[in-house]
Amino acid sequence: MSEPVLSKLILRRFRSLPEEVVEFHNPTFLVGQNGSGKSNFADALAFLAEAMASPLQAVLARRGGFSAVAHRSSARGRPSNMGLAVILKRPDDQTAEARYAFELRPLSGFGYEVVREQCIVSHADETRSMFDRSGPSAAWRSNVGSLDPVLEPNALALPLVGGDRRFQSVLGFLSRMQTCCIEPAALRDMQDPDEGVRLQPDGRNAASVLRKIKRAAPEDWETVLELLETIVPRTVGVQPKQHGNRLTLEFIQDWAQREPVKFEAFSMSDGTLRVMGLLAAVFQCPPPSLLVIEEPEATIHPGALGSVLDVLRHAGRSMQVIVTTHSPDILDAEWIEDRHLRIAQWEAGRTRIASVSPSVRKALAEHLMGAGELLRANALTSAELFDHVPSQLELFTEGDLT
Repeated sequence: MSEPVLSKLILRRFRSLPEEVVEFHNPTFLVGQNGSGKSNFADALAFLAEAMASPLQAVLARRGGFSAVAHRSSARGRPSNMGLAVILKRPDDQTAEARYAFELRPLSGFGYEVVREQCIVSHADETRSMFDRSGPSAAWRSNVGSLDPVLEPNALALPLVGGDRRFQSVLGFLSRMQTCCIEPAALRDMQDPDEGVRLQPDGRNAASVLRKIKRAAPEDWETVLELLETIVPRTVGVQPKQHGNRLTLEFIQDWAQREPVKFEAFSMSDGTLRVMGLLAAVFQCPPPSLLVIEEPEATIHPGALGSVLDVLRHAGRSMQVIVTTHSPDILDAEWIEDRHLRIAQWEAGRTRIASVSPSVRKALAEHLMGAGELLRANALTSAELFDHVPSQLELFTEGDLT
């Protein structure tokens, strides 16, 4: 497994997460009941990735505006400031560590503005590059003299200055993060073709992505076909198929007859289409820097989940993987240890995310029970929830940044 590049995520008042610090391994399994806030956590990563490639105003608008994203203490409460921070470890060979954070605050009339934004990059040659904008006038400070961006109060700076080689590793990693929640209906419909370089979150361009894998990475394509046959018995092939100016997927099954039987996507089961979307997400080229898969167990036969886990483990060799789940079958793999697990809980109107309890850690370390068995027994418990040390929740680093 590759080492996790995203080592820590700090969330301040994002959706149901008022104050959280989450550390990662690779892969990381976020386990929790329905309604515990797993999807809100996944959306924080999706929000950050989208904000690196699209105007921040559009990213918020897709989610219903600032008031729909910022955490409220009650249904009638006003949204408060919202912020995110990440710590990256070796996002590329030239960068030892990087920290990026921003904070937004609401304005009257459903508007918002950037309160502060900061990026600090420690390079492999022991030099450091930084920028920091803050205050009512968004005063700009940086030790990179050539940078002097013109910034709107409601726009982020990193997408503008991330083309500079000193900050490119941060922008590159964050913008290439992806969150996927595969919807079989999206794969079943006729699809508009595109370049296939990035899978849409619901899989609606899977045919284009698979076409690109087949053309650009023949070895990966053979692996996709082998895995598909393992997970979906008797399905020996799949291929993108053109219908006029639309694309669909055609599946090939071996029924022990003279000729294989072919079915288009609209005839396939939800489980088969979800598996196809997962394979497209893992083998897309270029690969994402970090891939979040939401509830991959849905509509897939429990007997096939071991192979699905093998796919996710394979993905962890070339990217960072985060999986949200509430399925014990997903957690049955013997290689899953306490370091891979985080527990999401809903408590008094807020989502809390914690590592596993000492008793769970002991059971896993001594092979008394697996994580899946513990979940079935309702014994996969989190460490005692505690209030974080204030310094852990700080979005920004203070002091001499030059």
